[in-house]
Amino acid sequence: MSAPPETRLAVSAEEAARIRTAVRMADVSLLGPGYWVADEGDVPALIDLLSDPRVSDPIYDLPRPFTHENIAGWVREARDRQHRGEAVLAVLPGDGGGIASYSYFTIWPENSAAEIGGAYRAAAQSRGTGKAGAARSFGWMFDHLGVRLIGLTAALDNHRSARVIEAAGFRFIGERDSIRPDGSVRRSRYWELTREEWHRLQALRS
Repeated sequence: MSAPPETRLAVSAEEAARIRTAVRMADVSLLGPGYWVADEGDVPALIDLLSDPRVSDPIYDLPRPFTHENIAGWVREARDRQHRGEAVLAVLPGDGGGIASYSYFTIWPENSAAEIGGAYRAAAQSRGTGKAGAARSFGWMFDHLGVRLIGLTAALDNHRSARVIEAAGFRFIGERDSIRPDGSVRRSRYWELTREEWHRLQALRS
């Protein structure tokens, strides 16, 4: 289960309402060509994607085992949470069919905060695809959804994700416990980045 970032911002009711509206009306095409909000028609392709341990093993909050019932429930829950302004599940089709990647955005409007979890097919990993996609996602969360803080976790041995996170400019905060759907605990590394820090980094890199 996801948890809000450790840093807590002062957030007005008006700001929280704006974020909820932005999440409900989120335009995932801004993440890149071909993205759409996942629906139950995507369940078989998601099962195919997640059944590869190279894709799913590092991700603690997926609904295991990857049965049709579990993944369909996950997709429905994501749509319900989007209607409440709390989540977006986006998928990207692959060139040869199926799904190339998924991105699950969790949003806490009252904290003006969000996180993202997701993965690419193994063939696309370690090719720079993840860094570019992550950068687009961070900008989308800050500028389209309107949150002011992103918190991210990665397993202690997930060095690839750590490199992507740190290359984007996130500040390492320390370690925290991440709770899996079955109630077990995964110790994770934890980072944060504010919208102001993100915009400053983008200005320096442009």
